Amino acid sequence: MTNGHESARVDGARTIGFVGAGQMGEPMVERLLTAGHRVRLYARRAGVRDRLRLLGAECVDQARDVAGCDVVISCLYSDAQVLEVLPQVVRRMGAGSVLVSHTTGNPATLGELDGFAPGGKAAIVDAAFSGTVDAVRARCLAVYLGGEPEHVATARQVLGAYAAPIITTGARGSALRVKLLNNLLFAAITQVTLRGLEAGRAMGLEESVLLAALAVGSGGSTAGRYIAARGAGPFVDAVTPFLRKDLAACRATSAELGVDLTELLAAAQDGPMNLIDEGVVR
Repeated sequence: MTNGHESARVDGARTIGFVGAGQMGEPMVERLLTAGHRVRLYARRAGVRDRLRLLGAECVDQARDVAGCDVVISCLYSDAQVLEVLPQVVRRMGAGSVLVSHTTGNPATLGELDGFAPGGKAAIVDAAFSGTVDAVRARCLAVYLGGEPEHVATARQVLGAYAAPIITTGARGSALRVKLLNNLLFAAITQVTLRGLEAGRAMGLEESVLLAALAVGSGGSTAGRYIAARGAGPFVDAVTPFLRKDLAACRATSAELGVDLTELLAAAQDGPMNLIDEGVVR
């Protein structure tokens, strides 16, 4: 495989299976190939398969066909997709192979996958991340890793192709709990920032001027920077489905752990964004 990025290759190249080459997953595969890993890819969309095949990825017809790789990386959207796609992978994972899950969802979902593992417990690392497509391409995506130390070490070596910093959070499931709290706080801060922009407009301030001031002021935040980069409307449209899903997972996880997040959840839902999942009974 040649792709014009030989200098970016790393020692310890592996055979990597990849499932979920969507908006974030596709550039992850690009970075893995650039780093010199062999990538066996399962992707439903023909356009994605065609683009990544040209870069050197080996495309397979079924998700289960990636199970023979040293490491399998999954970047699926939701718990429902995880439980639809990954059982067939876990059933066929060999001894010593590791499944790295980037999906933000309920930590209990990873436990459900154990039931499909031949040995009774799959070698799974939860690898929740925070960042954008640009961060993946710049090799600075923040990733949190939870799992057994030897599995985390394997994941860390591979994810270094697109991730930094990589933060170890503890046992399996801990990375997801970190990410869910991160997104809960992000949602609350975003709601407050959007209300602040509404107040600014009422006070006769241009949105762009206020956001520029916040970017260098103590009232600024990552949410403010994202809004400034995309505009309030497009930003809200883009993040609402993800935050709605993640708050539902946060609510379910807190209930399972017996942790009261009522006030934080209320703050995250109080604002211009509609983050209430109508399918959730409270």
